Amino acid sequence: MAKPNKKGPTKTVDIFCAKCKAPLYKYRKGGKGALVKCFKERIVTDHTEQGGQCPGCGTEFARDTLVRGTPAFKMIGGKVFFK
Repeated sequence: MAKPNKKGPTKTVDIFCAKCKAPLYKYRKGGKGALVKCFKERIVTDHTEQGGQCPGCGTEFARDTLVRGTPAFKMIGGKVFFK
């Protein structure tokens, strides 16, 4: 399978914790669909200390994984929202 585009999309979205509304990432997202995964190379600003855990409430919102051979965070449904 093909790797994700290195440059990626130019549109950025802000990702927040659904429980405590703490900011998690600023991410270059492509497309109009739901947020299923975040490629680590597309994260512009990271507000988390530990990958996949909310800095505000400590909730696990994502799991570390490889998608098409590229490091990514696989989001857990209902734990995050984006604007």
